[in-house]
Amino acid sequence: MEAQKKYYLQLADNALILSHRLSEYSSHGPFLEEDLANTNVALDLIGIAESILEQTAKIDGKGLTGDDLAYRRGEHEFYNCLLVEQPNTDFAFIMVRQFLTDAFHFYFYSELTKSKDKFLSAIAFKSLKEITYHLRRSSEWLIRLGDGTQLANDKTQHAVNTLWKYSNEFFTENEVDIEMKKSGVGVDLKEVKSLWSQKVNEIFFMAHLKIPENDFQLTGGKQGNHTEYMGYILTEMQFLPSKYPDAKW
Repeated sequence: MEAQKKYYLQLADNALILSHRLSEYSSHGPFLEEDLANTNVALDLIGIAESILEQTAKIDGKGLTGDDLAYRRGEHEFYNCLLVEQPNTDFAFIMVRQFLTDAFHFYFYSELTKSKDKFLSAIAFKSLKEITYHLRRSSEWLIRLGDGTQLANDKTQHAVNTLWKYSNEFFTENEVDIEMKKSGVGVDLKEVKSLWSQKVNEIFFMAHLKIPENDFQLTGGKQGNHTEYMGYILTEMQFLPSKYPDAKW
């Protein structure tokens, strides 16, 4: 039960925190259509997070709700990967972060459709249509930026160089990942990484971008250990529920 709960939270937290990051960029897009597209992606992700958190609260059996899990957990009780909490430095950073995550989500949720857990399988099937659009959009933007002006390419390559060190955490198995995989509930992250790497190499080639030679990687988010940005995210995201704990929305 505890492993299942944490596995659910890993999935929900990746979607929830990335959704919050994207919502911060609302009204700052390069043009109106793209601003709306960015906001829609944020809404899709928070929809995924909400569904999983509500189900997590049910299996936890402690009388909590999905909102309790979103707004009343501390920093070390979140299990999202470090990449999704990285700040919106500029549009190139947003799209590189989005592409790396979208590619992971696409292959992860594709594999999750085979899960013995009927809820996770159903969520995966339901989410794939949206996730497919997310990946297509971020892939197109990466090519557009990387194959654009020299300035655009430089900014995008800088974003890749900065964010790459967080990307491998998606595929770093912890005890929960291993237990869920053995039980047929979770997915094989090695298989997901193989497919993800093929996609990244394909898009980077078309975008004239290079994978950094330095293979140094940072992890810890899946264990509840986060970067300095996470505390600021939660302070903003959880302010109203903390200030008015009895409020009804």
